[in-house]
Amino acid sequence: MDKEEILHVLKDKKLEDIIELIEDATEGYLEELELVESLGLVHDSELNTKVIELLTTLGVKIIYVTDDE
Repeated sequence: MDKEEILHVLKDKKLEDIIELIEDATEGYLEELELVESLGLVHDSELNTKVIELLTTLGVKIIYVTDDE
């Protein structure tokens, strides 16, 4: 799944906040993202993996935190 396909799926699911993260990463405004690994960014685990992979390829450092933090 490429960037455009991911954005299309996110738009269909009305996940505008995730689209904004990708846009910010594309423009170089997002360097790090703290994420609770057990929660992820989206409910769909396959889509979640694809979004995280895309953000990583755009240069975003994913920092996993625990539920306690």
